[in-house]
Amino acid sequence: MTAPKRARERAAKLGELLAYHAHRYHVLDTPEISDEAYDSLQRELRALEERYPELRSADSVTARVGGAPVSELKKVPHAVPQWSYNDAFTEEEFRAFDARIEKFAGVRPAYDVELKIDGLKVVLTYEKGRLALAATRGDGRIGEDVTHNVRTIKEVPAQLARAVDLVAEGEIYLARAGFAKLNAERAKEGLPPFANPRNAAAGSIRQLDPAVAAKRPLGCFVYDLAATNEARPATQSEEIDYLAGLGLPTNPERRHADSAEEVLAYWQEWQAPQARGRLDYQLDGVVVKVESVELQERLGYTGKAPRFGLALKFPPEQVETVVEDITLQVGRTGVLTPVAHLRPVAVAGTTVARATLHNEDFITERDIRIGDTVILQKAGDIIPEVVSVIKELRSAGAKPWQFPTHSPLCGGDGRIERVPATKTAKGAARRCAVPGSFEQQARKLIHFAGKSALDIDGMGRETVRLLMAHELVASPDDFFELTKDELLALPSFEETKAANLLAGLKAAKRPSLDRLLVGLSIPHVGEEVARLLAETAGTVRALAKMRAADLAAIEGVGPVIGAAVEAWFSDRGNRAMLDRLLEHLRPVRVEAPAQGPLSGQTVVVTGTLPTLSREEAEGLIRAAGGKAAGSVSAKTALVLAGENPGSKLAKAEELGIRVVSEREFRKIVGA
Repeated sequence: MTAPKRARERAAKLGELLAYHAHRYHVLDTPEISDEAYDSLQRELRALEERYPELRSADSVTARVGGAPVSELKKVPHAVPQWSYNDAFTEEEFRAFDARIEKFAGVRPAYDVELKIDGLKVVLTYEKGRLALAATRGDGRIGEDVTHNVRTIKEVPAQLARAVDLVAEGEIYLARAGFAKLNAERAKEGLPPFANPRNAAAGSIRQLDPAVAAKRPLGCFVYDLAATNEARPATQSEEIDYLAGLGLPTNPERRHADSAEEVLAYWQEWQAPQARGRLDYQLDGVVVKVESVELQERLGYTGKAPRFGLALKFPPEQVETVVEDITLQVGRTGVLTPVAHLRPVAVAGTTVARATLHNEDFITERDIRIGDTVILQKAGDIIPEVVSVIKELRSAGAKPWQFPTHSPLCGGDGRIERVPATKTAKGAARRCAVPGSFEQQARKLIHFAGKSALDIDGMGRETVRLLMAHELVASPDDFFELTKDELLALPSFEETKAANLLAGLKAAKRPSLDRLLVGLSIPHVGEEVARLLAETAGTVRALAKMRAADLAAIEGVGPVIGAAVEAWFSDRGNRAMLDRLLEHLRPVRVEAPAQGPLSGQTVVVTGTLPTLSREEAEGLIRAAGGKAAGSVSAKTALVLAGENPGSKLAKAEELGIRVVSEREFRKIVGA
C-alpha cells in the first residue's frame, strides 16, 4: 500500500521531532518533554512505518529500539587507518614523552587532556550528514560493521546538523548504573553476570540482533575527527567543539594544558575515588594529545601508534594471589614462555588464573617459586604480570624454579636451547632445538578437543590455533581456564560465540574415561585400547599406578603398549598436566559390555558405510559384546565392509573371514 502524502509528511515531522528531543536529552542534558511523551511520539511513528513500510528508513529513530538481526558481522575497510595510543603508567614515562615532543617541535607544546573511557572504540562515517557506517577498530585496517547496533544508541545522531562528509572516532560505554541493573536482570534469569561494563558494552555492540543492544544502556563519546570535507580546525580542542557543533556527543570533562605539570595535575585529580565516583562510566586514565593539529601531522605515527598522543593510565590495581604451578607455552617460532598458574583472583574487573612470566631471567630476578604468594597487577593486558613475591609468606620447602632441559612441546627429542638476550629482547629466551613444535602441539590440542576425544563444541582447528597464537592455551588443561574476557578480546569473537564455547567446555567436563585417554595422545592408545584400559583400571589414578607388566597382561594391549602407557604416566610433566586437568574434569567410568551376539568376537570395520560412521559402528560392536580391531588377523571373526574397503577386505578374503554389509551387520547386533 502506497503511503498517502499526509502520512509521509507526518512521518517526516515525527522523525525530525524525535531526533531533536533525543539530542536535547542525551547530548545537551536539557530535556524539554517527559520520557512518556517521547515514547508516545515514537509509538505513533512506528505505527505509521508498520502500516506503510516505505516510510521506514535505515536511520529511523524507531530502529534504535531494535530491528531485524543480521546474519553475521561484515568486515569493512577503514577509510582512515585506526591506531591505538601507547600507554604510560608513571610520571617519568609521561615526562619522557613530553621531552621528545619538545625536542621535535623546538618549543614548549600545549596539550588537550581528555578522560580515557574504558569502553569499545567505534569509527563513525557520515555521508552528507547521514550516518552511513559504524565500525569497530578491528586490526586498524579492517573493522566489523556494527551500524545496526550503534543506531540503537540514542546519543549517536542519525543526521548531523549539516550535510557534511566526515569520519569521527569515539568510545562506546555502558553506564555504571545500567551495568548494575543489567547484571541484576541476568541473575534473575539464571545467567552469569558480566565481568565489567567494558566487556558488557563490547559484547552488546558485537551482537547480531540489534534488539539486544537496544535494551542495554549504552552511551557514546566522540573524541577525534579523522576526516572531513570542511575546513579542519587548527587545534584538538577546536576539533572537539566542531564535532559537538555538528550534534555528536562529546565529553565536557577535558582540559587544555600549557605544561607537563598541568597534565600531571589533571591526571592525579582524576585518580581520586571521589572524582571518578561522580561519573556514571568507567575510566582507566587520561589521553594526552598535542593541541596543535599541524604539529600532530608533522609528528605522524609509528608502526602502531600516534607520536603526538599518549594514554596516561591510572596506577594499575594490584592484588595478592598464589602461584600454584609454572608451565610452558610454545610460540610459532618455537620460543618457550613460562606461565604462572594462579589461584583465581579478581583484578580490575577480570577473573585471572594465569600470568605470563616472560622468560627465565624474569623469574630469576623476582625469585618466583611454585607456592609463592605474589603481587599481581593488571597494567592494561588481559593476562596481568607478577610484580613481586611476598617472601615473608613463602613456605620453608619452596625451591627455586629451574627451566627444564626438555619439553614435550618441542619436536625431535624435546631438547630446549638457550637464546642469549639481545638489544630488543630484555631477557634470555629458551626455545625448542627442533622447530615445528607449534604445529605439533596444535595438532595434539585439536585432537584432544576433537570428536574422538572430548568433542568440545565450538573448539575447531582454527579456534585452537587462535588461542595458541594469543598464548592463552598450551596444554589441555588450559582450555578449562579460559574466561569470557579473554575470548572477547580475540579477533572474530563476540558475546554469543564466546558464550557458546564456554558452554561447550562446561559440557565436556564429564567425559568417559576412554575418551579422555584417547585425548591425552598417549603413544599407541587409540579408541579400542583406551576402552580396554578404562574398563580394566576404572579410574585415571588407578591406571597411572599400573606397571608395564600389568598393562601388558590385559588382552589386546601387550608389552609394547604397556611400556608406552607406563612411560607416559611416569613422565613428570605429563603427571603435572594431568593433575591440573583433573581439577576441572570428572571422568566417567567405562563398564565392560554385557553379553551379546558378538561376545568374544573381534570385528574389523573397513571402507565407508552407508549411514554409520566408523565410531558409531565400533560403538555398536562393543555394545554387542564384541571387540573392534584396526587390522585383520586370524583372530578376526567378522569384517564389516563399506565402499572402498582397501587391503583389509583382500586380507579377509585371503583368510576366509566372513564379510558383511551394514544391513547384515545391523541384523546381527539387533540395531
